[in-house]
Amino acid sequence: MSVHIRFLPDDVLIEAQVGEPILAVAKRAGVSIPTGCLMGSCHACEVELGNGDTICACISAVPPSESEVTINLFFDPTW
Repeated sequence: MSVHIRFLPDDVLIEAQVGEPILAVAKRAGVSIPTGCLMGSCHACEVELGNGDTICACISAVPPSESEVTINLFFDPTW
């Protein structure tokens, strides 16, 4: 099953497979998400979903529950 992923603020839209790692989808789309530990504890890769939830992209995958997911990228000058 495929899901459309929309990365904001640049409005980049890409098709992804359920279970595909968010970081891999972002890389394929040419979108840079900063990373640190790659284990979810440093929160460098924290992004906000369209519904307001925040996730660590390094340990998250494309969910099966929606046909389109919006991911808002944060800007943190310290990373």
